[in-house]
Amino acid sequence: MIDVKQFYKSFCHALRGLWTVLGTEQSFRLQVSVALVVVIGAWELRVSAWAWVVLLLLIGAVLALELLNSVFERIVDTFRPRLHPAIKDMKDIMAGIVLLVSFLAAIIGGIIFWPYLLPLFLPT
Repeated sequence: MIDVKQFYKSFCHALRGLWTVLGTEQSFRLQVSVALVVVIGAWELRVSAWAWVVLLLLIGAVLALELLNSVFERIVDTFRPRLHPAIKDMKDIMAGIVLLVSFLAAIIGGIIFWPYLLPLFLPT
C-alpha cells in the first residue's frame, strides 16, 4: 500500500530539487525556456501525435541530462577542488554529453517542424 504522507514528502523534495536547479543553473533555465517555445510552437502548428511523442521525449532527455550534469558537478566539487585536471575533464565531458544531446534534439526538432513551417514562408 502507498503511504500517502511519504509520497507527498517525496514529491515535495523532488519539487524542491527542481526549484533549486532552476534558481542556480543558467543552462537549465535556458533549456526550460527553449522547451516552452517548442511546446507552444508544436501546439500552435498542431503537430501530429507522433511528433509530440518525439518532442516530449527529447525535451525530457535534455532536461534530465542537465539535471544529472548539475548533480555530477556538485558531487565532484564536494570531493575535489575545481583545480584538479581530472575533475575538469569529467565536468567538461558531462557538459559535452548535454551539448551533444541538445544539438541532436535541435536537429530532430528541425526535421519535425520543417514541414509545418515551410508553407508559412512560401507564397500562396
